[in-house]
Amino acid sequence: MSALTLAVLLSLVSAVSYALAAIVQERIASTTAPSRWGLLRSGTWWTAGLLQGTGALLHVVALGLGPLTVVQPLGVLTLVLAAPLAALVVGRPVTAAAWRGIVLVSAGLAGILLLTGDRGADSLSGSGQLALAGCVLGSIALLVGSGAGLGRAGRARPGGRAPALRSVALALAAGVAYGAGSVFVKTLADSWASSALVASLPLAALTVALAGIGLAASQASYRGGGLATPLATATVANPVVAAAAGMVLLDEGFRYGTAGGLLALAAGAVAAWGLVVLTFDSARQRDRSPVPPGRPREPGRRPRRPDGPGRAANAEFAARRTPAPGIRPPVLPHPACHTPGGRSPVATP
Repeated sequence: MSALTLAVLLSLVSAVSYALAAIVQERIASTTAPSRWGLLRSGTWWTAGLLQGTGALLHVVALGLGPLTVVQPLGVLTLVLAAPLAALVVGRPVTAAAWRGIVLVSAGLAGILLLTGDRGADSLSGSGQLALAGCVLGSIALLVGSGAGLGRAGRARPGGRAPALRSVALALAAGVAYGAGSVFVKTLADSWASSALVASLPLAALTVALAGIGLAASQASYRGGGLATPLATATVANPVVAAAAGMVLLDEGFRYGTAGGLLALAAGAVAAWGLVVLTFDSARQRDRSPVPPGRPREPGRRPRRPDGPGRAANAEFAARRTPAPGIRPPVLPHPACHTPGGRSPVATP
């Protein structure tokens, strides 16, 4: 088996692992209550983390065996595989609009990756690492802060677009973290033999931190955002960030000169259109979902009566409406029964 064939097979298995991890993460987000540290006690969440880590490891190995222009486009298969796997594993149908969005995002992303050149420096220098780290951490902080603000707006005014936009913001943060982490992993791999271990520790620690941030942001993005929109957003942002870092910091560019750059912009517009389609479809599906009924009363359990001041007020109100024994309440005439003389034909006692 050639190295290129093995790289393709590893990329396929990596895409399956990423898709399964996304399905498990979305399932956890839709079936569990929000909790900051509660997921750490969930074995299912650790399973999703293991699947995502396996996909990342296989992707790194595939990049070492095959060229970037072959391995990176195969990552788009995560989007294509996630929808049918979700229908197979959890029985969730995929709408026609979601399929259109997935196709548009996949086509746009594949075009960007195929047009990205593979020339320039092999790894980042020290100043490039600092510049990329500052831009990435600032972008992640801005996106996470925006997601938190949109989450509060969605709770204050339910039924709007805020939950879908919150999901997109957090998925973008996850994609930025994963894309920058890929660049730093490549830098570590290229300089592992020539650099001292102590000099590589800060970059390794930053890479691990970005992986953790990406995992947490992607998990949060699936709450209220469905499966297709967060997955597509993170899948697009990941290679776009890596390609942008390559063009700005590694002197890489697009193939075919100016024409290639224009084609890449068109492919980016197609991918953005697909993301808009997925976002609006996710919002429509959430608006059409039935409102969960109130908590049913347990069988064999009598309803609880109010205690304290509320119970006393209810008793006083009932006592005022109950007439005293032996007193007959007056029968008041209806206004429609009045005679022209102003008297009622019904005599009051």
